[in-house]
Amino acid sequence: MNYFKTIVICSFIFFSFQGAFSQSLPYNAPANNSGSANTAAYKLVWQDNFDGTTLNEFDNWVIEVNGDGGGNAELQYYRRENISVGTEPVSGANCLIITAKKESYGGKTCTSGRLKTFSKMSFKHGRIDARIKLPKTANGLWPAFWMMGYNYPTVGWPKCGEIDIMEMGNTNGINRGTQDKYYSTWYHWGESWNGGSYPNWGHDATATNSIQDDFHLFTLIWNTDYLETYLDLDINPSAAPLAHMAINGADVAGNAAHYFHKQFYTIFNLAIGGNFTGVHDINNVTALNAANNYTAKMYVDYVRVYQQGTADETYTGPALVGTNVKDVKANDQYSIYPNPANDHITIVANNQPTRVTIMNLSGQEVMSVTNATSIDTSSLPAGNYLVKIVDNNGKVETHQMTKK
Repeated sequence: MNYFKTIVICSFIFFSFQGAFSQSLPYNAPANNSGSANTAAYKLVWQDNFDGTTLNEFDNWVIEVNGDGGGNAELQYYRRENISVGTEPVSGANCLIITAKKESYGGKTCTSGRLKTFSKMSFKHGRIDARIKLPKTANGLWPAFWMMGYNYPTVGWPKCGEIDIMEMGNTNGINRGTQDKYYSTWYHWGESWNGGSYPNWGHDATATNSIQDDFHLFTLIWNTDYLETYLDLDINPSAAPLAHMAINGADVAGNAAHYFHKQFYTIFNLAIGGNFTGVHDINNVTALNAANNYTAKMYVDYVRVYQQGTADETYTGPALVGTNVKDVKANDQYSIYPNPANDHITIVANNQPTRVTIMNLSGQEVMSVTNATSIDTSSLPAGNYLVKIVDNNGKVETHQMTKK
C-alpha cells in the first residue's frame, strides 16, 4: 500500500507506469518458476490467532489513529473504535475485525482501521501467512496486507522499502467489472520519490473465482535471493507465485538488494477511496450502502511468521509461547483446511487418503474415517488434536490441528 504516492500521478504510476517500467528491470521470474514455497522446512516463530475478545497491543500491535489520507488521498479517518476482535459470523472463526463505516468524523466522511507491528514484531527473511476474509470491495474499498522496513521513521519512504503482499480495490478491477477477483502485489524501494520514478515491480492478476467469497491465505516467501507472493498455498501447495523478484544483486543504492535485507514490520488496513481506487467522493463508494448499514468488515483469522533457522534470518518480538500450530514442512502430500478448524475440515491433496484418524494429545483415538477428504468435526470439543493420515501405499503423515 504505497505510502506516499502523490494525488495527481499515483494511479497512473501504480499500474500503467509500473507495468511499463518493470520491463526494464531484471527482477521478474523465469516463466517456469513455480512451487518454490515448498522447497524447505519452516518453523513457527510468531503468530497472532486473535483469540479472546481484545487485541494484544502489549506484545503485538500498534493501532494507528489519523486522518492524513495515507499519502494517497484516501477518504477515511482511522480510529481505534474500528479495530476489534470477535467472531466472523459465517465460519464462527475468532478474528481481527477491521470495520469501514460511512460516517462523519474528524473532518472526514468515513472511518476505518489500520494497525501495525512496528516496535512490537519485525523480522528479516522467512515466510509470513495471513488468512483473510476480504470485504466486498465493489467501488471504493481498498483492503491491504503489507510490510514496511523497520527503519522507516529514520530514512523515510521509499528508502525503507515496502512489500505489498495483497491489495484489492484498484480502479482497473472496477473498470473491468472484476472487483471481487482482481488483486495485486507490488514491491517498492529507492532513494527518493523522484517525481514518481522510484524503482518498483510487481504483478496483478484476475482470479478465476471470487476471492471475496470466503477466507483465503496470502503468503510472502522471502530469503537472500528473492521475494515471492502466493495465494492459497494451503489449498494448492504447488501453486506458482503471483510475483517473484530477485534481491540478490549488488548491495548498492538503487538496487533492490540494498533495501530488502533488513527487518520489516507488518500492517493490515482497510482504506476507503483514494488514488488507488479512483474514487474520491464518499457518495461514489458503492461498497458502503443502505443494504449493509453503510459498513463493511475485513476479517483476519490469523497471521503467522515462519523461519528456517538460517544465519541470514533475524527476528525481534515476543517469545513464542507453547503452541500446537503445525510447522510448514517439505514433502508433505496432505494439508488440513481450515486449521484452526470449526465444524468441518478438508484433507487437501491429489492422492485421496485411505484412512484419517483424529487423536487427542494423550494419543486416544476420538474419530476415524476411511476413503474421505471431507470430515465433520462438529462433535469434537475445542482443543488441540493430532491427525494421522494414511495413503494407499501405507505412508503415514501426522499433522497437528486446533479445533475452535
